[in-house]
Amino acid sequence: MLLKEYRICMPLTVEEYRIGQLYMISKHSHEQSERGEGVEVCSFLPKFSIHVETKYEDNKGINDNIFDTEPRDEETEVCFIDIAYDEIPERYYKESEDPRYFKSEKTTRGLLKEGWRDTQDPIMCSYKLVTVKFEVWGLQTRVEQFVHKVVRDVLLLGHRQAFAWVDEWIDMTIEEVREYERATQEATNKKLGTFPPAISISEKPLPACARSGTSSAPSTPLSTEAPDFLSVPKDRPRKKSAPETLTLPDPARRDSAFRLPSLFSWGPSTPQPE
Repeated sequence: MLLKEYRICMPLTVEEYRIGQLYMISKHSHEQSERGEGVEVCSFLPKFSIHVETKYEDNKGINDNIFDTEPRDEETEVCFIDIAYDEIPERYYKESEDPRYFKSEKTTRGLLKEGWRDTQDPIMCSYKLVTVKFEVWGLQTRVEQFVHKVVRDVLLLGHRQAFAWVDEWIDMTIEEVREYERATQEATNKKLGTFPPAISISEKPLPACARSGTSSAPSTPLSTEAPDFLSVPKDRPRKKSAPETLTLPDPARRDSAFRLPSLFSWGPSTPQPE
């Protein structure tokens, strides 16, 4: 398990941030969604979880005990995210969303300079405690570090956009942003489109022999007739692909040379998969 606390300061008040965050999430999700995307649920994957706890305060990230209400076994690494001067992946960069060059017409905030967190008013901080758990031996450390890298990039991009779009949402009430959220979600669903499922489920009861396996094992409906492309023409005899009988060597004899194919065997010097 890898635990990190992210602190993201914003040139906003807490009340403004609540509305701006909802607006940003809706608009960002709509922009980043493409037709055919979706979620696939897999039941045979290693145990993996991400837990995010968030708190807001009107300060510049100086509260070191904001999450100390609950005892934690793991030491927490604190990471400050600077929306103006932290490096962002090049494929996500837009000059119009760069707080160093953006200035809000409605609030006159922007053009953030080095050390802006010490001089900006208003200012608030979003504290996010992120726990990533990937319990697979040999991969745990790398995967958990990679997930935190992705989480950090998402937080940086999202909060840059929330500020860059401030003129779009600053006059909204909480009811108006909720309505925008609902309308955007509908538009996103239409953008994704509807696709037939890859697996069809039949409600027809199967024969008893087909239900003898475990409940989680996939089953195929049984049929007494072969499909057309497998059926043998009736006007010619069926060819034999194997002898009628197969004689195996006597295992009691030492000179017996019968061995299994080497496709799935491992020699003494070849490491076996774990």
